[in-house]
Amino acid sequence: MNFKQKVINTIKMKGSAVCVGLDVELGKLPQILKNEKDPVLKFNKEIIAATKEYSAAYKPNLAFYEQFGTKGFEYFEKTLELMGDDVLKIADAKRGDIGNTSKKYAKAFFETFNCDAVTVSPYMGEDSVTPFLEREDKGVFILALTSNKGSFDFQMQKMPDGRYLYEIVIEKISSWNINKNCGLVVGATHPQMFEGIRHLAPDMPYLIPGIGAQGGDLENTVKYGFVKDEVLALVNSSRGIIFASDGPDFAERAGEEAKKLRDMINSYM
Repeated sequence: MNFKQKVINTIKMKGSAVCVGLDVELGKLPQILKNEKDPVLKFNKEIIAATKEYSAAYKPNLAFYEQFGTKGFEYFEKTLELMGDDVLKIADAKRGDIGNTSKKYAKAFFETFNCDAVTVSPYMGEDSVTPFLEREDKGVFILALTSNKGSFDFQMQKMPDGRYLYEIVIEKISSWNINKNCGLVVGATHPQMFEGIRHLAPDMPYLIPGIGAQGGDLENTVKYGFVKDEVLALVNSSRGIIFASDGPDFAERAGEEAKKLRDMINSYM
C-alpha cells in the first residue's frame, strides 16, 4: 500500500483528520508531573491516551526531544511506541541534505524508528529528497508554504513568470511523486492559497499546521484544502491541544480539545 492510500485509510478508519503535535516543553508541563522520574514520557503517555480516540496522527517535533541529548532520543522512541499502530506517526524533523546524508536520515526515521512519514525541506533540490521516496509505504511531507511569518521571505516571492516560488516548488515535487508518497506541508495561515495549491497538487496529502496558537483559518482550510471523497489532509494542532490546561485535568482537557477540533473539521466537510 502506498503512503497516500495509508493516509486515506487511516483518516477514514479513525473518522478524524486531526494530527496532534507532541512538542513537549518542560517549563509548560503541569505541576502534578514535576516529581515524575520521566515527566516528558508521563505527559506524552497521558496525552496520547486522552486524544487517541479523536486523532488520526501524531507529530513529535524532533527539536523538543533532541534538546535532551541521548535521553531525548529515548523519549522519542518510547513516545512512538505509545502511539500504537492505528495512527500515522510523523517525525517533524525537517531534514534535507546531500543524497548520502539524506539516505541516513531516511534509514533513521523509516527503519530505526519505524515512522510512517517525515517532514523534509526541498531547498537543496531533488537529490536531497529522493532518498526519502524509495519506499512507497513511507511518506514525505515536503515544505511548500509554511505557516510562519518568514514564509514571505522566500516562498511568497513572485518569480519573473508571475508565479510564486512555492508554486514552482510544488510543480517540481509533483514530478517526484512516482510512488504516491509525497505530501505537502501547507500552513493554515494561508487559506486563500489553498484552492490554487489543490489545483497544482490534486492528489497529494497535506500536513496543515497553523491552527490554534498561530491563528489559522480552519473553515477555509477545510473548504479549499480537503478533497471531499478521499480526505487527503491532516490538520495539526500542538499547543492548542497538549497545553490546553496546566492543571491536574491536563489530559482530559487535551482530549476535549482534540474532540472539538475533530468535530469542527467534520462539520465543515
